[in-house]
Amino acid sequence: MPETRRGALYGIAAYTMWGLFPLYWPLLKPSGAVEILAHRMVWSLVAVVVILALRRHWSWYRTLTRRQLLLLTLAAITVSINWGTYIYAVNSGHVVESALGYFINPLVSVLFGVVILRERLRPWQWVAVGLGAAAVLILTLDYGRLPWIALVLAFSFGTYGLVKKTAQVGSAESLTVETLVLLVPALAYLLVIQANGTATFGHHGVGHALLLAGSGIVTAVPLLCFTASALRVPLTIIGLLQYIAPTLQFLCGLLIFHETMPASRWIGFAVVWLALSVFTYDSLRAARASRREARRTPTLEAA
Repeated sequence: MPETRRGALYGIAAYTMWGLFPLYWPLLKPSGAVEILAHRMVWSLVAVVVILALRRHWSWYRTLTRRQLLLLTLAAITVSINWGTYIYAVNSGHVVESALGYFINPLVSVLFGVVILRERLRPWQWVAVGLGAAAVLILTLDYGRLPWIALVLAFSFGTYGLVKKTAQVGSAESLTVETLVLLVPALAYLLVIQANGTATFGHHGVGHALLLAGSGIVTAVPLLCFTASALRVPLTIIGLLQYIAPTLQFLCGLLIFHETMPASRWIGFAVVWLALSVFTYDSLRAARASRREARRTPTLEAA
């Protein structure tokens, strides 16, 4: 199977699993968001170590550079912010707002390109960013506050994707480093709450304990798929695939959790979707133009 096709399938799998996350985290109540986050960190490390053991692949750590270690440490910090915010959002009845965060994530990636990578935006990209800003303003007026959950999710995951793309480390290997970075604070927190009697692990039945432990597999598998996809396909394809997750999250919030959607909120989301349509149109047009130019170049060189 060509690497690009394999990467696309990995991406579809990752975003589909992320899109169904709102169905899992409520099962972990009465655990709070921070306790769930700590368990995710610990059990994710267990999951990736098992994967590496099955692959008998341990020599990779010798090839890590200091720069890659620093980048993966930054990735660990940003993904922990993203995880904690998302768990809080789902378990506090803000599934639709969390979906908004992942809808505007592509626009955040465009902003990162301008601010961090010093890229120049095409005219239609500016239109998409402007529409995204207008949507945030509309939804701020609707919520009566800045949609901070959506913004934290968008910026933290945008940063995570940028760092992972830059680090160029294999999926299981990078996740191992990230979870090792998070292990000490996570274990310390779990030991403290276990000692003071406020922990839920082991106090609400075997099923609840297994669900908390299962958060490692639930976390590791889509992240592994995402990293495998990011290493194999262009950012244009990832940008298109990432609409899968917020669409499924939005449907979960609307149809399963029955969150309210007043007319003003529908208007805000409609503007976001318009921005994404403009962004997608421009990305596909630019990709086609790039392919035409690539085909033309060998012909000119031959001539």
